[in-house]
Amino acid sequence: MSRELVVVDDPAAEAAARIATVVRAGGEIALAGGSTPRRSYELLAEMDLDWTGVGLWLGDDRCVGPEHEFSNYRMVEQELVARLPADRRPRAWHRIRGELGPEPAAAVLEDELRDAFGDGDAPPRFDLVLLGIGPDAHTASLFPGEPALGERERWAVGVHTPGMAPLVPRVTLTLPVLDAAAEVVFLIAGADKAEAVARAFGDAPGPDAPASLVRPADGALTVLLDRPAAARLGADG
Repeated sequence: MSRELVVVDDPAAEAAARIATVVRAGGEIALAGGSTPRRSYELLAEMDLDWTGVGLWLGDDRCVGPEHEFSNYRMVEQELVARLPADRRPRAWHRIRGELGPEPAAAVLEDELRDAFGDGDAPPRFDLVLLGIGPDAHTASLFPGEPALGERERWAVGVHTPGMAPLVPRVTLTLPVLDAAAEVVFLIAGADKAEAVARAFGDAPGPDAPASLVRPADGALTVLLDRPAAARLGADG
């Protein structure tokens, strides 16, 4: 695994540029929800990109319907996909069907992954996975101390008791899937993330900081940070 911590003034723009490179090449991309990547998606929607070679996925979502305010799908759809010309949208846009409940939705997602990547033993290999980090150092919907952190066989699991608000069940890709990606990009901004960044990327990996457990075996890991988020690492860019 190669790992690079990159401190930039505008990590959202840098993330958008890296995603755009993969879009131009075509492939499978898993995006993150939350507030931080919203600007990246807005920037991507403004670029002259043809997404028709892309299969688009989510790394996790909440168990709500696609129109719910908590839905990651809704945010990505509104800020990115719906703003693309109709003839340039992704060839496949895979929504996590959270309204089914955590376990049924995880099963449907795993079936879709097997249809797209092949029904073998090896986890799917995404061309790029975009992740964020929570103030508790969780990533996707992999929370500190949760059983999902130990999952090694399934590609997607339900999370019944998320570690932070909103306290709704979730569905998430598992660590073996994240670790199989060709490229993992963490997008992190803000002083409120500085402690979590130090725990995840400055200390030894462990289940108390799930983001630290993402370690692509045969891929690249890039952590894009602004200076406030990097402050406790002593990073200077």
